Amino acid sequence: MNLVCLDLEGVLVPEIWIAFSEASGIPELRRTTRDEPDYDKLMKFRIGILKEHGLGLKDIQKTIATIDPLPGAKEFLDTLRSETQTIILSDTFEQFASPLMKKLGWPTIFCNTLEVGENGEITGYRIRVQKSKLSTVRALQTVGFETIAAGDSFNDLAMIEASKAGFLFRTTDKIRADYPQYPAFESYDDLLQAIRGVL
Repeated sequence: MNLVCLDLEGVLVPEIWIAFSEASGIPELRRTTRDEPDYDKLMKFRIGILKEHGLGLKDIQKTIATIDPLPGAKEFLDTLRSETQTIILSDTFEQFASPLMKKLGWPTIFCNTLEVGENGEITGYRIRVQKSKLSTVRALQTVGFETIAAGDSFNDLAMIEASKAGFLFRTTDKIRADYPQYPAFESYDDLLQAIRGVL
């Protein structure tokens, strides 16, 4: 049985931290997993910037409330889910994802959890499992699924490599150049056709 594993940010919705960077006027928060392969380093950097500026979870959630899925993303996801099992594997957090999942029609998402103080300050985060995307894909394979994966960032490469088929979607020129073995697409129609080709 096939199961498609999709990244969230950059694939189905805009990058949350980039949107918040623009809303808050803090350019340092534009850094994402496209720029920094070390997720722990990236999150510690982000939490430090938030603390420095006195910003907390509610500030980010206000920005998230204004974010809509990328044009065509919900239709793509609806079509894909009507044809095969699909889940979203993301390094985002439950506290960020919920309003976006509502706009996408409540697909299944596996993600992480923020640690938040009583005053709303983000104090840390809990990873669901180490190397979460790769670990999840491998676990799914042990219970009889053949995975097909698509993503745009450094943190998607391991799940793409471990799957029976993997695709890059709206990735960076550097990742596309460094990983030419993975077909790279810019449109949902092309990605959908590629997935259908291996179902």
